[in-house]
Amino acid sequence: MATTFETRYASSPKAVKQYDTQALRDEFLIPDLMEAGKIKLTYTHYDRYIAGGAVPTSPLTLETIDPLKANYFLERRELGIINTGADGSISVDGEVYKINHKDALYIGRGVKEVVFKSDDPNNPAKFYINSAPAHTPHPTKKVSLAEANKIELGSLETANHRTVNQMIIGGIVTTCQLQMGMTELKTGSVWNTMPAHVHDRRMEVYLYLDIPENQAVCHFMGQPQETRHIWMQNHQAVISPPWSIHSGSGTSNYTFIWGMAGENLDYNDMDVAKITDLR
Repeated sequence: MATTFETRYASSPKAVKQYDTQALRDEFLIPDLMEAGKIKLTYTHYDRYIAGGAVPTSPLTLETIDPLKANYFLERRELGIINTGADGSISVDGEVYKINHKDALYIGRGVKEVVFKSDDPNNPAKFYINSAPAHTPHPTKKVSLAEANKIELGSLETANHRTVNQMIIGGIVTTCQLQMGMTELKTGSVWNTMPAHVHDRRMEVYLYLDIPENQAVCHFMGQPQETRHIWMQNHQAVISPPWSIHSGSGTSNYTFIWGMAGENLDYNDMDVAKITDLR
């Protein structure tokens, strides 16, 4: 079977205070979601969110997994995809969408067949997958990086000059609860999402990419007064619970993809923690 999965259960902030480095990584880090010739998924118990990757060296069909108890993957779900590799395509119930590097595709509930392909199997696409439960179907829609809603934030002086590319988000794509986008840090900037925040009404997953060889990103998580950190490599993802901050700083500039789901669709619904209050 080309589609494999693992399950991550929810952890309370009280329990996470006691975790050592390895326990923290085992619980929240998704280290190897991009594997050639496979679809690898992580099913979380935070809002039943799924994050994963598909790397087609030959066509890969998205299959249902046991936790869904569904006849097909999107029977009760919606799907967001961003291509972090070479150019490829996705067939959605027979309709083919060309998905080049950093293009996004939203697929609504009820689609029965999703097939991933690479233009060049020797230089495959790397499709990053996010999925959340959905109560109603919405149309499939492609969003190229050029079509994203772009927001310039931060400055070089505070080492956080970045472009937020809102891609699968209200005003561009109609979804039930899934939102996705990509933030690109400018040369000389390393901090993302500072000041840090939590949004207790939504959970989030970050995928880090464009990290140069021999460089890394330190991802900060935990309650604002009880922070922890996880060192991240290229094409690794990290789960962010609703009670946790989600911020990072790299030894070089980089890109990250954010995906979220939960109680509402208000992108700005967040509770900011003052930098001087972080512990």
